[in-house]
Amino acid sequence: IMRVALFDSHPFDRDAFLRANVEFGQDLVFLEPRLSVETCGLAAGCEAVCVFVSDRVDAPVLKALSEIGVRLVALRCAGFNNVDLKVAESLGIAVVRVPEYSPHAIAEHAVALILALNRNLIRANRRLRDGNFSLDGLVGFDLFEKTVGVVGTGKIGATFARIMRGFGCRVVAFDLEPDATLAADFGVEYLPLNEVFAVSDIISLHVPLSAGTRHLINGDSIARMRPGVMVINTGRGALVDTPALVNGLKSGRVGAAGLDVYEEEEGVFFVDHSGEVLGDQQLAWLLMCPNVLVTSHQAFLTREALAKISNITLGSVRSVEAQWRGDAPKVAADQRTVLVGVR
Repeated sequence: IMRVALFDSHPFDRDAFLRANVEFGQDLVFLEPRLSVETCGLAAGCEAVCVFVSDRVDAPVLKALSEIGVRLVALRCAGFNNVDLKVAESLGIAVVRVPEYSPHAIAEHAVALILALNRNLIRANRRLRDGNFSLDGLVGFDLFEKTVGVVGTGKIGATFARIMRGFGCRVVAFDLEPDATLAADFGVEYLPLNEVFAVSDIISLHVPLSAGTRHLINGDSIARMRPGVMVINTGRGALVDTPALVNGLKSGRVGAAGLDVYEEEEGVFFVDHSGEVLGDQQLAWLLMCPNVLVTSHQAFLTREALAKISNITLGSVRSVEAQWRGDAPKVAADQRTVLVGVR
């Protein structure tokens, strides 16, 4: 049995992990604070820490964890840009992740953002609560025959593309490795990225964050887009240059934006700030903008996704534990759950 400290844990994490742990039987310690240099000490006595996208797992944190005997970092998410993998490997700390959990959860949330923005559902609902049943200012558009651009057609992007084809949309896409099946069976057209930007009524981002994708949406790319384009981001916040997006919204070049992620979300998302003044002026402006819908990194938040996340994470913990005991073969290098292997 391994003692595992789950940082940045919420009631939905606890419920899902406790249900999954009936099978795995690990010693779970649920901690509300995010992992940082200041909070590392809370993992004292634990061999593993379980972290999320908002936890900081940089070199100072990894060194502090190593000093208190932590040998495994288990990411309960797919992204790992918050982890210094080279330092982890040098310290002999294994790192595992959940490479996929529910592409439907993310893709369906992207569609929900599109529908809510297009049909002005949030504004309409607020009006009705005030007794205002006017329809003025609530005109949307048919999705049928509109062009939807999908940037990244991995499992999430492909799922999103199939859903939008179901609405009768023309779907164009960009990916470094085009999906031949998606093109042949669902009529998705692969184009150069600049052409995707130029022809799309709606653009949805489904790529991981890397040096090459950071600020993929910027002033130059927005200038190439159709006037009034809708931008949807359920990937990573830094895929979008926020000041450029704000300028695009102010000028009308961007007609609407749906954001489940935000470049400066660390310390803001996943926390109740209702009794405070929001210090981020850009985020405050976006929240007040009638043609912007922001959700707090909740696209993953379905029962099915949470169950898969907890089961894969605890399964990886058990696998690493077995390898440490010499009871199991070394995890194959191509197994996508493992980012840094077990020594």
